[in-house]
Amino acid sequence: MAAGFNRLLLCVAVTYNFEPMYSDKFLDKKLDERRTANAFRSLKTTIGTVDFSSNDYLGISYNGLLRVNDKHLPHGSTGSRLLSGNYALIEQAEQEIAQFHESEAALIFNSGYDANIGLLSSVPQKGDTILFDQLSHASIRDGIRLSFATSFSFGHNNVADLEKKLQAATGNIFVVTEGVFSMDGDIAPLQNILTVCQAYGAHVIVDEAHAIGVVGTTGQGVAQSLAIHQQCFARVYTFGKACGCHGAVVTGSHRLKQYLVNFARSVIFSTSLPPTAIQAIRHSYQVFPTMYNQRQQLQHLINKFSNASLPYTKLESNTAIQGVIVPGNDRVKKLAAGLLEKLVDVRPILYPSVPLHKERLRIVLHAFNTIEQVDKLLLLLQQLA
Repeated sequence: MAAGFNRLLLCVAVTYNFEPMYSDKFLDKKLDERRTANAFRSLKTTIGTVDFSSNDYLGISYNGLLRVNDKHLPHGSTGSRLLSGNYALIEQAEQEIAQFHESEAALIFNSGYDANIGLLSSVPQKGDTILFDQLSHASIRDGIRLSFATSFSFGHNNVADLEKKLQAATGNIFVVTEGVFSMDGDIAPLQNILTVCQAYGAHVIVDEAHAIGVVGTTGQGVAQSLAIHQQCFARVYTFGKACGCHGAVVTGSHRLKQYLVNFARSVIFSTSLPPTAIQAIRHSYQVFPTMYNQRQQLQHLINKFSNASLPYTKLESNTAIQGVIVPGNDRVKKLAAGLLEKLVDVRPILYPSVPLHKERLRIVLHAFNTIEQVDKLLLLLQQLA
């Protein structure tokens, strides 16, 4: 029986070893544009290198700190939350997360992208206004594009520009920013943003994807560490970075949760996360708040890197994300390739992912990195300049 099955697999493999018969050459136009701009992307794996690229800030994934060994937990949830995919464990996780973030309620999404898409496409309505930081993540921008509201960007962390835009805004006004920005690594001036938003009756939404786990005494994020979280309309926390697992959550009022369950299409029409994933999230919330030493080690490395002299412009950042500006896709790709040859994994961020002439190495520091590894990185950046 097994031998027959193996022969069948071999036949299938041989059968499908041919050139595609369907002509999709029309895709080449856009692909060639990317190649011409030296901005073509491809998937890569790196083994045996020093990690200065992943978002595993605390090393929860690197060190295998989350293990779901309960054999009774299924790997499938069988449906969306509104059909068969709701269960006691996911509701328990939401209650625990809401309590940790001192929020009335929490709603789990399958990813940070899904959370921003669901929240921003469903809450603002026609006649409303969305104002967003010009360096907001693609998931925020895509959620806004799906909304029927009018939207405008404001200068990065520029509260004066935000106020100017607020003066012309109509309807319900939503102001969207990030706690820690994913490409620049700087922190939003949330207190000032909230102050001006309150003067104009605007609702503040904060994406804490790169702050959760690392900012605050217990890794609670920017807004909560400043004790201004109760003044926010909604906060988004993503688990695929410092939390070391997968998924995301929107925290806010009970009313907001009810609204999202009824109108957020990325919840309504998505199969929910399985119990194994939910248990990993619950375990992460038991682990990362206690990782005081790791946050202290990470801050030590941040201080060392940010104070080092380099033959490049460094973006001002006091977080794990350190940007080194290397203008031009060609130059930054060449520098990243040179580092990889020395077994140091740093990824180039190319235009159009970042503004033209702001191409960069996005260097990510982790609690598991050593002083010796950071010294090696700094030395190589000097030598390869």
